[in-house]
Amino acid sequence: MEKLLSLFEDYLINNLPTSKTFHPYFEDALADMLKAGGKRFRPMLLLSVVKSNKSLLIPNSLPVALGLEFLHTYSLVHDDLPAMDNADLRRGFQTLHKKYDEVTAILVGDALNTEAFSLISNASLSNDIKVELIKCLSFNGGINGMIIGQAIDCYFENQKLELNQLEFLHIHKTARLIAASLKMGAIICEYDLLTQEKLYNFGIDLGLLFQIQDDIIDETCTSLEAGKTTKNDGSKNSFVNLLGLAGAIKSADELALKCINTLNIFDSNLKESLEELLLKYINRHK
Repeated sequence: MEKLLSLFEDYLINNLPTSKTFHPYFEDALADMLKAGGKRFRPMLLLSVVKSNKSLLIPNSLPVALGLEFLHTYSLVHDDLPAMDNADLRRGFQTLHKKYDEVTAILVGDALNTEAFSLISNASLSNDIKVELIKCLSFNGGINGMIIGQAIDCYFENQKLELNQLEFLHIHKTARLIAASLKMGAIICEYDLLTQEKLYNFGIDLGLLFQIQDDIIDETCTSLEAGKTTKNDGSKNSFVNLLGLAGAIKSADELALKCINTLNIFDSNLKESLEELLLKYINRHK
């Protein structure tokens, strides 16, 4: 897995977006949050699925994995804006609106969003597969997924949601992009439709688990420990705010067990490839 991550990091560094104009810092701003690191969780999910079935396609899949990371990073840049979370820190560095200005942060997010689909459309894969990849990412990263989740999150600040509403919010805001990462890997290496659906549903559970874990981390860790602004969810609908810390940990424990049980029903190659990535994350709330 370390070799796969290193391959992705090298590809990212060699394919950072550039503006190539006389703007004094926009090119630097475009690259800052990408170079800042992060878990690279979504692209690694995609590449892990490809590795399990058609490892020879990994080089052809790198632009798709990078497009996924671009889209995720755009969402973080916009999430941190003053109109949304107004965060000071992301991936251990100043957020873009703090380091530069708000206009730059907005436009960097816009650029990363659109460039994500350019990367996918130019990948060395069949056109049919690329169309399916674009459909999957645009559905789950757009108004049917991440965007409506974010809209609900912002609108209902300081208004307590029911548990089923909270789950709907975070399934859309967080889980659908994680589920799409798994499904996109399955599309590339041509797993059958049933396996694609099972991977997608697994990703929904995994994404919801990650959100609960993030809520726990926000409550229990410092900004330095987390690498991002914490103690920032006071007005938000988080699992800790609704269930309490103990209740959130209990829910995370239950979902972690469900994810482990699901991993065990995948075929051996898929299970082994995903386990190598996931076992260090599934119980990270403990």
